[in-house]
Amino acid sequence: MKSFKVADFKAPLQEFDEATPQPSGTQVLIKVKAAGVCHSDLHIWEGGYDLGHGRKPLSLKDRGINLPLTMGHETVGEVLAFGPDVKSSDQGDVKIGDVGLVYPWIGCGKCATCLAGDENMCLTPRSLGVYCAGGYSDHMLVPHPRYLLNLKGLDPASAAPYACSGVTTYSALKKLEQHFDTPIVMFGAGGLGLMALSLLKAMGGKGAIMVDIDAKKREAAEQAGALATVDPKAADALEQLAKKAGGPIRAVLDLVGNAATTQLGFDCLTKGGKLVLVGLFGGGATWALPLIPIKAVTIQGSYVGNLRETQELLDLVRAKNIAPIPVTRQPLAKANDALVQLQQGAVVGRTVLTP
Repeated sequence: MKSFKVADFKAPLQEFDEATPQPSGTQVLIKVKAAGVCHSDLHIWEGGYDLGHGRKPLSLKDRGINLPLTMGHETVGEVLAFGPDVKSSDQGDVKIGDVGLVYPWIGCGKCATCLAGDENMCLTPRSLGVYCAGGYSDHMLVPHPRYLLNLKGLDPASAAPYACSGVTTYSALKKLEQHFDTPIVMFGAGGLGLMALSLLKAMGGKGAIMVDIDAKKREAAEQAGALATVDPKAADALEQLAKKAGGPIRAVLDLVGNAATTQLGFDCLTKGGKLVLVGLFGGGATWALPLIPIKAVTIQGSYVGNLRETQELLDLVRAKNIAPIPVTRQPLAKANDALVQLQQGAVVGRTVLTP
């Protein structure tokens, strides 16, 4: 089995050649068909998050991420074998030879949060590609068949991002559904932004004004159907947002998450508006605290989505025939190059490794 792992934080990925594992217990062995390169992988690769305000960076090593680590949490694979404890009733709608999307946001499976179906919020996570080996490999073990969602004909490379950018934006948009009759302001027109734009339309939203510093990404958003775009570095960015919205702005989705985007997002909201934060770029919030109650603004974080929402998303993609975001296919051996390109902001849509 060939894989590319983080052996040291901030160092180039290293190639490993190991024996292909055999599934034990309820595990499933898959042959990886596609593995998305997500912006979250950059944070793992770099070893932490910038918390701003002079605080010590949030160390992923201190949070239990051990090296070497095979990243990759947007994975599609072909089912090769089931472990000896897998019963036919456990397999759901996947069998040997089927191609499935791997749900990676796995918890302990025992706590009240997991039992309620929200494993993505578990306090002792076992997320694939984060705490356990992921998809930057030609083979991968999935803990249980329930975490494999049959693609039923969807293209593996196009579908891989649904495991993170897809379900992340789907879950975040659900938190803004009450404002779908007005334009939503979205910060970030990369892979997450283009995904959110296509899902918003399929979910019945009026549309989005996309905000990004990169002219190429703004152009991609316009081609994908954005109502309008704005350069946040423009001196009159706030005035542009108000004009292009054509009325009070009630909903903002921040897929970047730095001090500048959260401030502009907060400033553009009307009274009673809602700001949903997804991006993990880093830094500290700069809001004037009295304005939060004065404007009666809701600020809510949104962290990926649960298994149920991921299945809802795939059903929506098929039912609405949602066009995939732009995907650049790269061989597995180019995993490190793909990370560097993403770090440099040179990726439109998503890079997907295809072993």
